[in-house]
Amino acid sequence: MSRIPGRNRSMDPFKAAEAAFKKVTTKAPEEPRKPAVLPHGKEMVSLRIDRDVLAHFQEGGPGWQERINEALRAATGLKPGGSRDEGLRPDQPTTENDD
Repeated sequence: MSRIPGRNRSMDPFKAAEAAFKKVTTKAPEEPRKPAVLPHGKEMVSLRIDRDVLAHFQEGGPGWQERINEALRAATGLKPGGSRDEGLRPDQPTTENDD
């Protein structure tokens, strides 16, 4: 059997059908999505600090995490009170949704 000039595909119908099916059903790889970053949000981390340092900040009662954050801001030279994400849960009353 002679080949038709300019025709480069195989004459096997099974292979041709398989290639056509694969071309139509194969999805191009998607670029990985970047995780959403909230501007000026707070990040939950695990931090190892000395017990006496923790006790010092906890002596003042609730809000000790914020006091540690403020001390770290002061130590790094960042503006005090930069982010004001208070970390409130939806069920906690605020001035907007007081009961």
